[in-house]
Amino acid sequence: MALLPILEFPDPRLRTVAAPVDPARITSAEFQKLLDDMFETMYEAPGIGLAASQVDVHQRFMVMDISEEHDQPRVFINPEITARDGEQVYQEGCLSVPGIFADVTRADRITVSFLDRDAKAQTLEAEGLLAVCIQHEMDHLAGKLFVDYLSPLKREMVRKKLAKQKRQAAA
Repeated sequence: MALLPILEFPDPRLRTVAAPVDPARITSAEFQKLLDDMFETMYEAPGIGLAASQVDVHQRFMVMDISEEHDQPRVFINPEITARDGEQVYQEGCLSVPGIFADVTRADRITVSFLDRDAKAQTLEAEGLLAVCIQHEMDHLAGKLFVDYLSPLKREMVRKKLAKQKRQAAA
C-alpha cells in the first residue's frame, strides 16, 4: 500500500465534479489497490473519511471509518442520497482544510444507495456522525468543501490562515 498526496484548499482541482465509476472496474486489482491506498492515507492523516477527489482521482467514490478502532472500513461507490430527514449542526474538519473546524448544518438522518467494494448494490440508513461524514465526503465528489458553508468573510480568513501555515512550514 502507499500513502497518497491529499489536495489542500484552495487547490482548484478540489472543485472538479467527479465522474461515475464504471461498475465493471470495481473488482479490478488496480481499483482495489486504490481503495486500500485511500484507507491507508485516511488512517495516517488521521481522518474518518476520504473522497477520491481529495487524492486527485475525480471519480465518484469514497472511503470512511468512523470507529475508534479503525475496524469498520466502509466503501461507497457512486453514492446517491435518496432521503434526508431532520437537521443537525456538527463541527466539521477536513483533511483538505487542515487545522480548520467550523459548524455546518446537515441532515440528521439520510438514506444512501451505493455500490460496495465488491460492486454489490447497497442501501444504508445513517444518522449522527455517519450521516455527517457521508454528506461531507459526497460534497467533495460534487466539487464542494465544508468551507463553502461559511460566510465569504470566514472563508477568506480560512484561506489566509492556511496560506500563513504553509509559509511558516516552508520557513
